[in-house]
Amino acid sequence: MLNPRKFVLKLMAILLIAAVLPFNVKQAKGQGGIVVEQPQVAVNFGQSITFQAKVTSPIPIQQISLLFREINEETTRVETLTVGADGFVSFTYDASLNLIPPFSWIVFWFQATLNDNQTYTSDPIRFQYKDDRFPWRDTSRANVNIHWYAGDDAFGAAALDAAGSGMLAINELVPISLNDPIDIYIYSNTTDLQNTLMLGGVDWAGGHANPEIGVVLVAIAPGASQGIEMQTKIPHELAHVMLYRSLGDTYANQPIWLLEGIASMVELYPNPDYARALEIASGDDSLIAFENLCASFPADAGNAFLAYAQSQSFVSYIRDSFGSSGLTRLTNSYSEGFGCELGATNALGTPLSQLDARWRENVLGQNTAGVALRNLLPFLLLLALVLMVPLWGTIDMLRQRRKNGNNST
Repeated sequence: MLNPRKFVLKLMAILLIAAVLPFNVKQAKGQGGIVVEQPQVAVNFGQSITFQAKVTSPIPIQQISLLFREINEETTRVETLTVGADGFVSFTYDASLNLIPPFSWIVFWFQATLNDNQTYTSDPIRFQYKDDRFPWRDTSRANVNIHWYAGDDAFGAAALDAAGSGMLAINELVPISLNDPIDIYIYSNTTDLQNTLMLGGVDWAGGHANPEIGVVLVAIAPGASQGIEMQTKIPHELAHVMLYRSLGDTYANQPIWLLEGIASMVELYPNPDYARALEIASGDDSLIAFENLCASFPADAGNAFLAYAQSQSFVSYIRDSFGSSGLTRLTNSYSEGFGCELGATNALGTPLSQLDARWRENVLGQNTAGVALRNLLPFLLLLALVLMVPLWGTIDMLRQRRKNGNNST
């Protein structure tokens, strides 16, 4: 005879299976509504991206679309496809008109509506939009990857050493993490780099960092000056990646002068022409106010160079005056949403405009008379206090004598 308790437990188990089974079948149908086979992507950098696959289903396909976007993009591109008799689909994206940043990651997937009026979505697939015009060579250390196409093995090793030295310099200002990879692509000349950046919708030529994906692009020619260029350009662009990883989404809140100033400050060979540019601009009163360097740098090369020179000197002055912790307070203040002027007040107790004036005075030697007077002011006040006591006594004594003389008459 069946135990009543066991019978109840067995009945509950049967009911639970009956309730769950249809759900699982439906889920399996949803996941297996379409099958994507042999997905392929052919990249012709700067020109086109061709997506191909074979998409099949046990139920006829009413409509199928390709969906794709750059991994950090918010907008997804949707393209309607025509399915061949064997399920073959293909789409060629015009990358010459619709620019995509070089070496960014692109994710794509397929979405199909079948004759049962149900819509099914495939698993996403991602690939890197690489500049395939050059025979890249590679070397790596601790998640830092160097890619170059001109120069021997020693060139790649030297670039890797420069990246390591740059990381040590950056770590003195910003905590670094190598959990995520960093890819440094070295072009052998500025023309190649410029063409690559223009094909990706970027106009700047000296170097470029895409902090969101951890990619750095620089132009360094093999030769006698390669060491200096490596230890200048590579740390500068790496600083942008490390700052982004440290600050996250608030990286965009930071003033451009602060980001570029920190990046320039960690260069192992600072540009010797910066000092001359500052001297000339200070002499002819053409320095750029830092409140005008918060959102962007000037478009013309001459003023852009001056902006970099000013930022490097100004951020160094802030660090010397307030320490590295002062720079940290400054980035935290801007991360909290303070404006360019008030962010400095909140972090350092001094408005940006006043910091600008002090930098011009203390570093560039402007307003020397005013600086001297301000430096002497505490001593002048002390002298005034010292002289005030006997002077007040003398005045009081004269008043008493006059009073006594009046009383005697």
